[in-house]
Amino acid sequence: MPKPGEFYQRDRAWHPPAHVHDYKTSVARSPRQALISLENTVSEITGPVFGHGDIGAGDNDLIHNYAQAGHSALGERILLHGRIFDENSRPLPHTLVEIWQANAGGRYRHKKDTYLAPIDPNFGGCGRTLTDENGYYYFRTVKPGAYPWRNWVNSWRPAHIHMSIFGTAFAQRLITQLYFEGDPLIHACPIVNTIPDPAAIDRLIAPLDMNAAIPFDCLAYRFDVVLRGRRSTLFENRLEGN
Repeated sequence: MPKPGEFYQRDRAWHPPAHVHDYKTSVARSPRQALISLENTVSEITGPVFGHGDIGAGDNDLIHNYAQAGHSALGERILLHGRIFDENSRPLPHTLVEIWQANAGGRYRHKKDTYLAPIDPNFGGCGRTLTDENGYYYFRTVKPGAYPWRNWVNSWRPAHIHMSIFGTAFAQRLITQLYFEGDPLIHACPIVNTIPDPAAIDRLIAPLDMNAAIPFDCLAYRFDVVLRGRRSTLFENRLEGN
């Protein structure tokens, strides 16, 4: 059996820097010394593996998975769907996809969220699913609301959904967030503006997909995700620098 290959290195020109003046909390969170690159271990590039037994019925339906019997979450119903690929454009089947979000009023179900919007008693705000054999996933949920945050005097987060994708290994795990086409707050957000390349920002915006919308039920947004592949460029003949 061939030895598992290393993953692509991160493109530092594509991803945002750790420290950005206008994103205030990055000041305390960002490192002050150069990062150290480590070679992947076998466990990092061969696991974890998830099966359908790890996913409960309805885990991908946030409209009902926390609701009391006969009730449903409040808000604009949407279908969020797409495919997961590696960097070589191959679909990734049986991949764990998890999401979490604020409710339709812009409030998270978290004890430290004190925004004045009400808690929806029938909305838990999180879900998970596995991609099918073609790397396809979908969630039913409600469109989250925008909310203020303590960055500058009047900073607001655009409507967004957080997403975690595990790929085929811990080293392929991606944690990101997606935004919605047409939201004017996207380009006013200090967090979004940490991303240096406008094309990278566009990759985080889910376009409206009327072909997948369900008449008299919900609109749909499509969000495809590309993870790192297995063809790392070496520094001379060694892994240092990756």
